[in-house]
Amino acid sequence: MSVTAPQSAVPHTVLGSGPAGTALARELVRRGHPVRLVDRRGDGPALAGVERFAADVSTVEGARAAIGEAAVVHHCVNVAYHLQVEVMPRVQEAVLTAVEEKGARLVVLDTLYPYGETGGAVMTEGSPWQATSRKGRMRAELDERYLATHRAGRARVVLGRSADFVGPGVLGSTLGAAVFPGALTGGEVVGIGDIDLPHSYTDIRDVAAGLATLGERPEGDGRVWHLPTAAAVSTRQVHTVIEKRVGRPLNVVLLTEPRPFGPFDERFMAEYAEMFYQHTEPQIMDSTAFERAFGLAPRSLEDTVDATVTWYEEWLAAR
Repeated sequence: MSVTAPQSAVPHTVLGSGPAGTALARELVRRGHPVRLVDRRGDGPALAGVERFAADVSTVEGARAAIGEAAVVHHCVNVAYHLQVEVMPRVQEAVLTAVEEKGARLVVLDTLYPYGETGGAVMTEGSPWQATSRKGRMRAELDERYLATHRAGRARVVLGRSADFVGPGVLGSTLGAAVFPGALTGGEVVGIGDIDLPHSYTDIRDVAAGLATLGERPEGDGRVWHLPTAAAVSTRQVHTVIEKRVGRPLNVVLLTEPRPFGPFDERFMAEYAEMFYQHTEPQIMDSTAFERAFGLAPRSLEDTVDATVTWYEEWLAAR
């Protein structure tokens, strides 16, 4: 993996301290940038080289305060699944207003939701946006506004799309706390939908490296990029790699319809039902364009599984 070193230490603000925001803050520090990490409380664990800051970025006042003097702002904010359609547009409005006023560039962490059901077609940056779900349409509308803002010259904006997260620190994912604790303890492992279909997963460290690169490389502005993502394999094949790493067969429980199970409670699954198509048709994301443009390749599946198992071993021991 190659990374272009920054020409100077440009201050970056990361909005959102979930797995992506935290991994990104660490990656930016590794690259030599001053970093502010923002959430509503500002009281998470200390991270070397990172300033924690409390702000509500769903308000313009909070977004202004959060951004401070940053030259680059990374929007990694997420909210509870049942609140997304209501809250995410408010966050967008506040953040766009603040970056426009301050003249900062904006890097947005995005999802595959705008593409909607593809019938298994490979998703590239040129794929049509044909979402019919509430959350998919909402994401598409947000993305259209981000790109329109850039085209109008009001702010420089770039979007980085990721497939489902996996990796160290990732809990609330279909390849997170529903899988790795059970794999390590002999407990149940959740397999969602048809686990023999190819399904893309993006290592959270590649999410961070991709967003950091977009933050350093303004020539990528004004468009959507697919962040570096390993070639899609079936979830069953991922399970096989996990089995080799942990040294035991997995006790897989298939969830063939959206119902509460393990970390996925009733409220979450009720909201997730409209997105369940992601597990009943192939989900194949192609990141070739990003890899060629920026020289940043994704980690291998084996590397991802090894690092994730190691992290969950430590997480379980601490609990």
